[in-house]
Amino acid sequence: MNFPPLLYVLAFGSAFLVSLLVLPLWMRVCLRIGLVDDPGDRKIHSEPIPLAGGVSVMTGMAVPALAAALALYLHQPSPGHPNVPPESQPGELLLYGLNRRGIELVAIFVGALGMLLLGVWDDLRELRPQVKFAGQLGIALLVAAAGVRITLFVHSLAFSYLISVLWTLTVINAFNFMDNMNGLCAGLGAIGSFCIALVAALAGQYLVALIAFLACGALLGFLPHNFPRARAFLGDAGSHLVGYLLAVLAILPHFYTHKHPRVLAVLSPLVILAIPLVDLVRVVWIRFRLGRPFYLGDNNHLSHRLVAAGMSRPGAVAWIWLAAAIAGALGVWLG
Repeated sequence: MNFPPLLYVLAFGSAFLVSLLVLPLWMRVCLRIGLVDDPGDRKIHSEPIPLAGGVSVMTGMAVPALAAALALYLHQPSPGHPNVPPESQPGELLLYGLNRRGIELVAIFVGALGMLLLGVWDDLRELRPQVKFAGQLGIALLVAAAGVRITLFVHSLAFSYLISVLWTLTVINAFNFMDNMNGLCAGLGAIGSFCIALVAALAGQYLVALIAFLACGALLGFLPHNFPRARAFLGDAGSHLVGYLLAVLAILPHFYTHKHPRVLAVLSPLVILAIPLVDLVRVVWIRFRLGRPFYLGDNNHLSHRLVAAGMSRPGAVAWIWLAAAIAGALGVWLG
């Protein structure tokens, strides 16, 4: 059977509402414990802003996911062997998928929590780049060891680990770099996750689609508090989480199968995430040419160049969103 689209809508809507409603609570917690972005340096705000976006997005995803898992196991459909594909009920489909990919799913959410905590630690203590990179690497290896890996038609376990970890680290830092204007990182994450959700849903990969719709809803629930005027920021915790989620979501779908033999489909994740990836490569290249460390911030991002060309900050963000949506549509078509 086809997976009911209503369940995708439910995943998206529940994540959106939870994220939207819990953010004010998390803002108060962040203000109380000092998890804030203070004014100064190149910043335009004049008062401390709570870095509550990451925990809000994580809550928006985790609460509906845990509620759905609990409901499934408390009210299981008619018994059957877990390795036999179900025939009719959505609950049977979900239980079948959870039994088949349970280890991967647990690793994905554990990795998301780990990435969030790493970012919170960085927001509170400003970690050295080497420590932050080591944390990113450890989480990327954990998720790869659980089976969330890229193959690219190369039958080599070492290659699969290498390319998967490299991809995860690249996307995490691409979104971390894009967190330089209100709404930019969260909006790009929402667009990317929505496009991946469409690709997965159209291919019948319902578990991947559900996770992607959860991510999209949770990010959009945060966005009204962050754009155009920010009452809360993602912080490193949020930008790390967004990058991690998009990296993993881009790996999970089977973009090329015997029933779906278009070779160009493997390019779909690259096209969907083209804007943050291109900005990362461009900025790193500029910093390399200037002899500066690649991890030190500057005003050479695409968003800054658009503002320098005369756009307002919200206008620059909107144009980048539009470019990402066009690239995402092309990526969905390829997928």
